[in-house]
Amino acid sequence: MLFTPVFCANAEEPRKSNFDRQTIDIGIVVTDIEKSLEFYKKAIGFSEAEGFKVGGKFPKLVGLTDGAPLTIHVLKLGEEEHATTLKLMQVGSKKPARLTKQPHIHTIAGLSYLTIFVNDVDAVMNRAKKLGYKPYAKSPQILPEGLPQDVCLLMLKDPDGNFVEIVGPLTSELEAKK
Repeated sequence: MLFTPVFCANAEEPRKSNFDRQTIDIGIVVTDIEKSLEFYKKAIGFSEAEGFKVGGKFPKLVGLTDGAPLTIHVLKLGEEEHATTLKLMQVGSKKPARLTKQPHIHTIAGLSYLTIFVNDVDAVMNRAKKLGYKPYAKSPQILPEGLPQDVCLLMLKDPDGNFVEIVGPLTSELEAKK
């Protein structure tokens, strides 16, 4: 095995990360853009920022689509410049997106769920219920022993069946302890 050492111009200078930001953007292909926008904006609380389109030959050249143009809806988790971003898109393609039924987070390989930390799980749960989304399984539940006990996990599924974990305090639980 050949090993080539890498030398810094200034040995006293620590290496800098190659990451421009310390957040990532997540792209989600959906089957009904309006339902998905409603879920992520009204139930979860994302705000919509200016989206964009990608057309011409580019989507096919880089492997994004089979040539279909993209319209990307950009949702932000907060107002900070580099807040986490969800990019939702419904692609009108020759081969439409297919749904995979996922009963648990471990039943498919690959990206399996989103975790969103909030200050009030009850607020998210109440908004979701008003829109017809129910907690998944027997959630919300306080985290198990060894993890913070004033925090719970609410599991929801978006309109396409993707798992969305909501983690934070239950206001009703905290009020009951007072």
